[in-house]
Formats: sequence, structure tokens, C-alpha cells
Amino acid sequence: MTKRAKYKRVLLKVSGEALAGGQPSGIDPKFLDMVAVQIISLAQSGVEIGVVIGGGNIFRGMSVAAKGGDRVTGDHMGMLSTVINAIALGDAIRRKGGNSHVFSSVTMPSIADTFTQRAAISAIKSGSIVICAGGTGNPFFTTDTAAALKAIELRCDVLLKGTNVDGVYSDDPKTNPNATRYSTISYDEVIKRNLRVMDTAAFALARDNKLPIIVYSLADEAGLKGVLDGSAKSTYVG
Repeated sequence: MTKRAKYKRVLLKVSGEALAGGQPSGIDPKFLDMVAVQIISLAQSGVEIGVVIGGGNIFRGMSVAAKGGDRVTGDHMGMLSTVINAIALGDAIRRKGGNSHVFSSVTMPSIADTFTQRAAISAIKSGSIVICAGGTGNPFFTTDTAAALKAIELRCDVLLKGTNVDGVYSDDPKTNPNATRYSTISYDEVIKRNLRVMDTAAFALARDNKLPIIVYSLADEAGLKGVLDGSAKSTYVG
């Protein structure tokens, strides 16, 4: 077990694909509730939490461009997918007894408050779990980059990347059983080796702003607390 620093404010990036659970697409209600309970438990320990969610379980914008469609249109559709996931997580957190506040970088006031740094920081300081949807609000940027950006804007101490694998590997562990998981690795090494657990732009943004990243599996039974105290399997990027 690697002892970790004490973090007061964290940004959790939740993979959209992970929210599907064992399903090929959509949202697995049981898995969604499990994530919500983990987030609430961490919040109750005194940690302030922001969340950015992907939308790959519903729609991937790049799939439109891959088939000859317009990339901007595809990315806008992907942003809407993240809003659906954010609303679902916000509702799950409230149902489980937590406080959530959903913001969107894409203006849609009847559904979520428009993201501003001032409003989001005010909400997080008041004890709400702040959920940021809509990516960066711009095409050609992924939700990984949005997570790094929001973590910096919200003045978070660390970015937690929750996904389907328990860290950064030398190769894809799903296709290469001999792939090695790193316990720690530098931003530059991740970029140099093109280890694609997050986008290069996200790692570069984190590096330039000295934002550490911890990559872990959302399904780990130790939960978010285990990630922060080092008892869960993960990779520290810094």
C-alpha cells in the first residue's frame, strides 16, 4: 500500500463506458448507485468533490466522423450524452442522501445551470457534489481534457480518473495479459509512450499546471477512499 497525501478537494472523472456496467451501452442502475454511494461516502469524510462524466456509453462523437459525418456535429451529440449521464448521477446522489449540483458547459438552463468557475466553486464550498456536463463546451476536445480543465478551474488537489481498468499499463491489459501496471509514472513518460488511458492533451494540461492524476477502476471494492489512502490498485501520474 502506498500512502497518499491528504486531498481536500478532488475532481473525479467518470468514464461513460464504465457507467454501462456489464451492458454494451446505456446506464446500469446498480452500477450508477454504487458510484453515487462511493462519492457520498467520500464527501461525508470531508472531501470536496467535483465530477466530470464522459458520454461513451450513449454516444461517441468521433464515431460520426469515422463514418464520414461532420466531426463538430458528432462532438455536439457527444456533449448531450454527457448531460444525460450527469443528470442521472445527480439524481442517484440525491436519492442516496447526498447533495448534488449539475452544471453544463453547453447552455441549457431548463436542465442544468450554466457552468462558471465562480458558481461551481461556491457550490462545492457549500457542500454540494458538483457535476460538470457538456465537456469543455467546444468540439475537438474530449471529456478527459474537460476533466483536467475543470480540475484546474475548481482548484482541485488531484484528478481521479475512474475507468474500467485499475491503472496505467504498458499495453492494453484486455488484449495483452502480459501488460504491466505502473504504480507511479511521470506525465512525460505517459506522453512519450503514448499510454492512452487519457488523452495526451489532458496529461499535458495536468503536467503544465502540476495537477497529479490517479487512475483506478471504478469497480474496486475499496472505493474512492481506498484510492485516496492507497489501499486500492491504481497508478499515480505526476
